[in-house]
Amino acid sequence: MYTVRRAEERDIPAILRLLVQVDMVHHLWRPDLFKGPATKYNEAELREILADDGRPVFVCTDEADRVLGHAFCVHQQIIGDAVRTDVKTLYIDDICVDEEVRHRHVGTALYDAVIAYARESGCYNVTLNVWACNPAAQAFYEARGMRPQKLGMETIL
Repeated sequence: MYTVRRAEERDIPAILRLLVQVDMVHHLWRPDLFKGPATKYNEAELREILADDGRPVFVCTDEADRVLGHAFCVHQQIIGDAVRTDVKTLYIDDICVDEEVRHRHVGTALYDAVIAYARESGCYNVTLNVWACNPAAQAFYEARGMRPQKLGMETIL
């Protein structure tokens, strides 16, 4: 049985451990872009993020309250744009399931909780980015009903 809840300061060490796992997944696929092993936030930055309601972070825990995964989210809304509508979006900036418990529905629990939170918050949609070198993640999100919204492309010089 899993519990998904808002992350708290006591979760920071576990979140930092997961952030290294996220970085290493990307580093193994794209060492030209990701340094590895590293975290995109330090402890002080995580404290600020956890205190910011515009950037909710969720953790999935087991019965012992051990953090098994996290989802970093960001509320986004463009207002008064000449072309785009004023919809509220919840952007999933980072989602990670501990490599020790992958394929045990932790990701599904996190994703479902984020979707429920977005609905309760009056969001129109939930968005995220998936690296092309991570087809398993893309398949996971597509199995939950997500569809590509736009594609980022590159030419390496």
